Amino acid sequence: METSPPPNVTEAMQVTSTGPQTVQKAQGETFQLGCTYTPGVQDTGELDIEWSKLSPDMTQKDRLILAYAGGQMINYDSSLSKRLSLVGDLKQGDASISLAEVRLADTATYQCKVKKGQGVDTRKVTLVVMVPPSEPKCWVDGKEEKGAPVSLRCKSYQGSSPLTYTWSRESGGAMPPVQALDVEAAQSGELLIKNHSNSYVGTYLCEARNPVGKMQCRYSLKAHNPTDKVGVIVGAVIGALLLLLLLLLLIWLLVCCCRRRRYEKEVANEIREDTRAPESQPPSRNSSYRSVLGYRTHQGVSYSSVGNRLPSLNSNSDKGSAGGRRLSPLKYDSRYGYPV
Repeated sequence: METSPPPNVTEAMQVTSTGPQTVQKAQGETFQLGCTYTPGVQDTGELDIEWSKLSPDMTQKDRLILAYAGGQMINYDSSLSKRLSLVGDLKQGDASISLAEVRLADTATYQCKVKKGQGVDTRKVTLVVMVPPSEPKCWVDGKEEKGAPVSLRCKSYQGSSPLTYTWSRESGGAMPPVQALDVEAAQSGELLIKNHSNSYVGTYLCEARNPVGKMQCRYSLKAHNPTDKVGVIVGAVIGALLLLLLLLLLIWLLVCCCRRRRYEKEVANEIREDTRAPESQPPSRNSSYRSVLGYRTHQGVSYSSVGNRLPSLNSNSDKGSAGGRRLSPLKYDSRYGYPV
C-alpha cells in the first residue's frame, strides 16, 4: 500500500515562491527577491544556494552575486555588497534576499538556485528600475481670449517611459467637450479647447504618471475679451510711419551738420591764406652793392667811387679813394633795404 508524503514534504526539491515574474520599482526603493523552497524526501546532504544576475546575451556567462555553501554566505559582487543582504531564514526554507536603493543599472533578471543532494530547482525574477515623474509644469498656449482656441499643456521633464498625462477640472464645472482621453493627448499632455468662453473658466489639474509614481500641477484658466485687431493694425502702421519720419529727420540733421563743418573748414582756409605775409629775406652784400648803383644818394651817407674797386666783402680794412679816408664797413640798414 502506497503512503503519501507528509505535508510540506515533496518528492523533489521545489522553489515555492509566488508572485509576478516582472517587478517594477522606483529608483531608490528597496526590493525583496523572494525565494522559498521545500526539499524532497530524498534530498539529503549539504544545502547550496546561489543568486545570479543573468546576462541578456546568451553568449555571455551569468554573474554570480551571492552564494551559501558549507554553512557560510559569500558575496561575489563588491558593487552590491553594501546593498545586498539575506533576509530569509534558511532553516525555515527561505532564501529571500533584499536589494536596497535600487538603481537603473540594477535592471536585470535574477535567478535563485537551490540545491540539496540530487534535488535542484530555480526561480527567476525580472527587476525593472524606473525613474518616477518629476513635478510637471502647466501652462497655456494662446491668449485665453473668448472665441479663440486655447491649448492647456502639461509636461514632466524627468521620468521613465511610458509617461501618461491626464487632465481633470477641479472647479468651474464639467470638462470641455474635447477629445482629451485619446492616446495622443495622453502622451503629449495637451488639452485643446477649440472655442474658448466663460464657461471654461476654472482650475484644471494635470497628473503625470508612470508605473512607479505620479505628480500633479494646476492651472487657473481665464477668459479675456478679444483684442481689437483693426486698432492694433492701425497703431502698427502709424508707429512705422513715425519711425520712418524720425529716421529721415536724423539723416537730414546729419547732412546739414556735415555741410556746416565743410563750410567752416573752407572759410578758415581762406582766412589763413589771406593773412599769411611773405617772408622778407635780407639781401646779400653783393646785391646791395649792385642796387646802390641805381639809387640816388642820401644825405649823410658816404659811397665809394664808381670807378674804384668795391670793398671786399671779407675785409674790414679797405680804403676809399676820396680824400684818402678810411671807409667803415657797410652795414645793412632796414630803413632803406640795403647796406650803407
